[in-house]
Amino acid sequence: MTYGYVRVSTREQNEARQVDAMNEFGVEKIYMDKQSGKDFNRPQYMEMVNGLNEGDVLVLHSIDRLGRNYDEILEQWRIITKEKRAQVVVLDMPLLDTRQGRDLTGTLIADIVLQLLSYVAQKEREYIRKRQAEGIAAKKARGDWDDYGRPRKEIENLAAYRDKVAAGEMTVIAVCKELGICRATWYERVKEAG
Repeated sequence: MTYGYVRVSTREQNEARQVDAMNEFGVEKIYMDKQSGKDFNRPQYMEMVNGLNEGDVLVLHSIDRLGRNYDEILEQWRIITKEKRAQVVVLDMPLLDTRQGRDLTGTLIADIVLQLLSYVAQKEREYIRKRQAEGIAAKKARGDWDDYGRPRKEIENLAAYRDKVAAGEMTVIAVCKELGICRATWYERVKEAG
């Protein structure tokens, strides 16, 4: 079986480029997570890895789609290739294709490339966090911090909407649509109100 794993960091990011590459490769089943690559606590990823069997092929668009933590990338690679005995294909790095001849030289080169790319992925994540912290610090220094991010959405008549939901007159989704908020905001405001 040929599996594909697609990851984007936020719900707003588009996964189409990765999915198109998977379809072009001939992937039979695609797993996708829309969350950060900082760790491997991702539901679709965990389901995919648990379902891998010896001889299966896992296709990734690039190594950083697997994650951005050096040690964890190497550990997951070991689990997939050694414990699960599945093959891995990284589309944008042909040297990371474990289906190819695995003589000692090929294995050594693949291991070096994997370690280098894992290191680069982690450093990029660290740079992103550093630049983000610098931007926040600069905004605070200028006194612009209050303008950072989306303004808090207050809900008028929260109690009335809450009563309608409790009585089954409206669903949470309908209330959120009417108010122009997401469900997380609704539940957060309800919790705050007690």
